[in-house]
Amino acid sequence: MRQNLFTHHAQTILGFIEYIGLTVITIATVIAGYLEVGHMVTAGTVTLADLLLMFLYLEILAMVAMYFESGKLPVRFPIYIAIVALARYLVLDMKNLDMWHMIGVAASMFLLTLAVLALRYGHVRYSYSEHD
Repeated sequence: MRQNLFTHHAQTILGFIEYIGLTVITIATVIAGYLEVGHMVTAGTVTLADLLLMFLYLEILAMVAMYFESGKLPVRFPIYIAIVALARYLVLDMKNLDMWHMIGVAASMFLLTLAVLALRYGHVRYSYSEHD
């Protein structure tokens, strides 16, 4: 009985901390997006790097929203964010990267893409019930 009470309180406290963290991430992402839009308006131009950064912000917000709704986070979402972040890095620093660094970044993106495909295939082919 005592262990169950402790476990319940620990889960409640951790859940509260989790929601605070998600709220902070959401607020920080919205502020960063607002500042980025302000930068684009001030510059009077929109670059591919700006669009990729905005896409990253939207992916983060979608990930947080999904976690708030379901309490679960598909591992695909952070992988999508990593792929877009690598693409943005490649676009921004292409002039400063040597051939091997570009190949390394592109190979990383490719491997992450294969990981998403493997996860999706596994989810469809070897689906599991909620109780597993």
